[in-house]
Amino acid sequence: MTVEATGVTVALRAGETILAGLARAGYAYRAGCRRGGCGVCRAEVTAGEVEHRGGVAAAALPAAEAAAGACLTCRAVPLTDVVIRLPDDARFRCVAPLLAGLAGVSTAAGPAAGPGRKPQPGSLEQQGEH
Repeated sequence: MTVEATGVTVALRAGETILAGLARAGYAYRAGCRRGGCGVCRAEVTAGEVEHRGGVAAAALPAAEAAAGACLTCRAVPLTDVVIRLPDDARFRCVAPLLAGLAGVSTAAGPAAGPGRKPQPGSLEQQGEH
């Protein structure tokens, strides 16, 4: 599963939602109820297919919008390899670089790098010795 425009690619587990897989891999973005009722975690599926498991409120994701490629990442489970586009205001960021490394996240910038990841003061990365 890839997040478009960030280059972040995460291998999701069987039956895992997009939101859960990204959280397991150390990434966060705006999410609300996590039950398919509010629509805050909405994304566009630009490639691949997902199915919503556990129910989604019609007010949060109307059927016509789902048919056009919208999904709620808290309930969306990929059926194929997928690429999603998060809204500009989603505040997508790496909040746990260690988890990203353990999950084998790859990015355009390299493994475990990503939006929001900064070298720690005094680290070898910051000193340019990596």
